Amino acid sequence: MRATPRQNEILRLVRLQGSCGIGDLAQRLNVSEETIRRNIKPLTDAGMVEKVHGAIVLPEQFFEPPIQRRMLQNQPSKQRIAAHIAELVQDGDALMLDTGSTTAYVAQALANHANLTVVTNSSYIANLLSVRNDNRVFMAGGELRAHDAAAFGADAIEFVKRFQVRYAILSMGALRHDKGFMDFHLCEAEFSQAVIAQAEQVIVAVDQSKFEHTSLVRVCGPELVDILVTDEPPPPPLASVLDAADTRVVIAQA
Repeated sequence: MRATPRQNEILRLVRLQGSCGIGDLAQRLNVSEETIRRNIKPLTDAGMVEKVHGAIVLPEQFFEPPIQRRMLQNQPSKQRIAAHIAELVQDGDALMLDTGSTTAYVAQALANHANLTVVTNSSYIANLLSVRNDNRVFMAGGELRAHDAAAFGADAIEFVKRFQVRYAILSMGALRHDKGFMDFHLCEAEFSQAVIAQAEQVIVAVDQSKFEHTSLVRVCGPELVDILVTDEPPPPPLASVLDAADTRVVIAQA
């Protein structure tokens, strides 16, 4: 759908806050509640927001839970994926890791590696790996996001452009056969795109719950991803697209 300026402002507010009351929106936009309801109906019909009692919220596919909650979702699968990626990494390798629950588990799985050079925008990953085994860790600067203390913005992107690494290890919010790799926020997608450009090989870590789901922003097509590490075989349409793009799919077994 083609959103009106008022509908775009409604979307901006609900993405900023997670939920917005009808009365609050009417007051903010200086219109009646009935006008707000008329503007919301096309958004709900298009699946861009969901209506709850007296308010609207983001649909689940457009909302990223806080990092602590995501660390508990599909935990065994994420740990298996992380362990397999850690087997690909050798002592002394140079890596870039983004912020995400799966890449946080990758950092845990790398705890016994030595002499790594790590570039990341995640303060969790930086803290975990900087104190171990003569690693060198470079933390991207920028504004720290509240729910995961990760840095984003122009400064973070310019920072990673200074490095060339062997592996980029990225998490994603969704993976579709017709859309490619997707993430929840524009800043995440822009950071991932910058990281992809600086790596010899790109590894994406996603569990099967992300297959054929939709997220908000497209990051890249499968042709830019060398290895997909996951916990279950992708469904046939997605598997076919990955195969055509020469993306190697690795299943992390229990």
